[in-house]
This record gives sequence, structure tokens and C-alpha cells, in this order.
Amino acid sequence: MPDEDSPQPQIALSVRAHDRVGHRRTDDAWLAETWSDPATRVLPLARGRFPVTGGGTTLAWTRPDQAPPGRRIFLGLHGGLAHFAVLVEEPEDDWADLRRVSPALSRADASLLVHAVALGEWHRGHRFCPRCGGRLAVAAAGHVLTCDGCGRQQFPRTDPAVIMLVTDGGDRALLARQPRWPEGRYSTLAGFVDPGESLEDAVRREVAEEVGVEVGAVRYLGNQPWPFPASLMVGFFGEALTTDIRVDGEEISDARWFTRARMREEAEAGTLLLPGGISISRTLIETWYGGRLPGQW
Repeated sequence: MPDEDSPQPQIALSVRAHDRVGHRRTDDAWLAETWSDPATRVLPLARGRFPVTGGGTTLAWTRPDQAPPGRRIFLGLHGGLAHFAVLVEEPEDDWADLRRVSPALSRADASLLVHAVALGEWHRGHRFCPRCGGRLAVAAAGHVLTCDGCGRQQFPRTDPAVIMLVTDGGDRALLARQPRWPEGRYSTLAGFVDPGESLEDAVRREVAEEVGVEVGAVRYLGNQPWPFPASLMVGFFGEALTTDIRVDGEEISDARWFTRARMREEAEAGTLLLPGGISISRTLIETWYGGRLPGQW
């Protein structure tokens, strides 16, 4: 386990780089004026994909008068400029997705993009009222949907999920793999929080269900938005009370204890493929390891 006095690690996708100015979402006059400003930046978005430039290192923002028609989502301000996403039905063939480009993006672009993709996925999955079946209309610059029939409001939903690196209290950490993954790919355990369950108990339950290991102390590391489609990944270290592994055979096909030396050796040899830097899983592993590790998915 890392020293409790060590600096808080930087977690990908968790840096707040734009001002969401929520009070402007209901200011229709200000939004209309802002949309007419050629300095305003707009990102087209369809099915989680978007245009990029600079070899995939920069989002291809455009001016409002050059943006395609579609549902407007106000994201906020950065550098004094307003930023919107416009939701369209189908992406262009050369558009990218968040997993592919996020490691190369600036903090500002990554922050705005996570916001846009999360809202875009919510809009795509919520077309009708769950109470009466009426059609949902956009309000609050894309952050609220209101039923045309019963008037009930729908708000973006975020599903909490725990992601954890289990250690044995010594020099070993537990990594596991799913059946559909390529050979050599391992990661931390993770799972969704049940209704009425604390985050810490979710860690203990998921580890016991998936690999049969009992966890005692649970310590928080940090969290990251994960808009695939609407999760908040909450990262923990868990200390194992037992070390015998019994995989469930469904979600998990194999799990292994790794010493730091073995993890480094296999990562360098390419026989162990660790998660990429976009995931808090990588942060958990390298925080425990005490430095950078080679290779990634």
C-alpha cells in the first residue's frame, strides 16, 4: 500500500479544466447571444464519436455558423470562450472516440469532451418519459429533459462503480482477467454498487464474488468520470484477509497475485498487458507499485 502521506496522484479524466457556469444553462438570452458569437467553439458529436485534428491530438472545434444542425448542449467556459456540443445522428467515417484520443488531448479538451460524451450518451438513451411514455424535450441547455405529457423532469444519471486493487499487506497485488480479453491482459477488479450498499461494502462483495478473496480494510484513492455510458469510477485499495483465489468463471477467467518484481518483469517482456493511462486502474496499479510501468493495452 502507498504511504498515506504521499502526494495525491493525478487521475486521468478527473481534472476540472472548464467552468460549467450552471446558472447560464437557463439564461436563454445569454445562450442565444453566445451562440451568435463567432468566437464560440462547437464540437459535433454522434454516438460517442467526434472530429479531431492534429493527427488525433486536438478536438476539431468549429464556429457556430459552421456547425451542423442538431441538439445543442452548453458545456461551459474555458479561456473566456463558450463551448458547446451539437448532437447529430451519425458520425463521419474519420471521427474518433474518447478511448482512442484522450491520452493525447490537452486537459481542457479532455475535460470538455468527457462532459460532452456523458451528456450525449444520456440524450441518446433517453427519448421518452419513463413514467408516461411522452416525448422528452430539451431544457437547461441540454442538462434537463422535460416530458411533454406529464411534465416530469429527467436529469442525467451517474452510476457509481467501485474499482479496486487488492493487496496482501506485503509485496503482492491481485490482478484478474475477463474471458474475452486477449492473452496476457490483466487489470484490477471492479463492479457496480448495489442499491443501499456503501462503497466499501461494494468493494468487499465484488472481490468475494469474483475471486473468492475476503477483504478487510478498504482505503479510498480517488475517482474519475467514466462516460461509457454514465459511470463514476471510485478507486480503492483493499487489504486481503485471505489469499486463496476461486474465480467465478463467468466475469473472471483467471486471477493472480503479482509481486512488484514479477509485475515489472512480465510487463517488460510483454506477457503482462496492463490497462492504459486513461483508466484509474492504471493509477491504482502504479501508485501501489511506486512508479511507472512499461506497456499498456
